[in-house]
Amino acid sequence: MLLLGMESMTMNRGDIYWVDLEPTKGSEIKKKRPCLILSANPINKARRTVVVIPLSSSKTVAPPITVTISCLKKEAIAVIDQIRTVDKSRILEFIETSNDHDMLKIEHALRQVLVL
Repeated sequence: MLLLGMESMTMNRGDIYWVDLEPTKGSEIKKKRPCLILSANPINKARRTVVVIPLSSSKTVAPPITVTISCLKKEAIAVIDQIRTVDKSRILEFIETSNDHDMLKIEHALRQVLVL
């Protein structure tokens, strides 16, 4: 269910939302799942898209490609190599804001995966 007006909401870096990632192709991560917003706040405000990292419930952790973070009071796997830009119309519902420790883990993994 799409919440009306979500495209105009302020979405902040580190916020986690339910996102509809369908349709996908090939090995792209699929279905409705939590995603962490990675893009900078000024960009999130100015654009109709946001950059996200999908989260998974998989038990397989393979740093730096995947790292463990907290979501909904459980362990979730941030799938770093599946970073993608999504239109805000795919954003369904706010879940929570990630903590500073988890954001540092994600940023560290991104630097490794993207060779920054």
